[in-house]
Amino acid sequence: MESKAEKREAARQFKERKVPAGAYSVRCPANSEVWVGISRNLDAARNGCWAALRMRAHRVPGLQAAWDAHGEPAFEFEILEAIDEDLHPLAIPDLLKTLKASWLAKLNAQPLL
Repeated sequence: MESKAEKREAARQFKERKVPAGAYSVRCPANSEVWVGISRNLDAARNGCWAALRMRAHRVPGLQAAWDAHGEPAFEFEILEAIDEDLHPLAIPDLLKTLKASWLAKLNAQPLL
């Protein structure tokens, strides 16, 4: 059983952890479609996207339609590029936008909101 001090230390470490930001893709090999998005938290990006799709509430109609037509097993999530964790926080939004534009062009993909 953990002591209160151990629990506090675990909580502190969790809060201080660095989460990766960057670009990711959602692919549907069944119809060869690819969507590209960016996130300040790549660890949570897949869970958020899949949760919205399962609830039939995703904000990208084409992705939701493909999900409804082919089902969850037909989809793949891939982290395309993570940005440097030591980057100044004010530089992150512009870098994420640049990454998204670059990956959209490279993969001939559709954007995720």
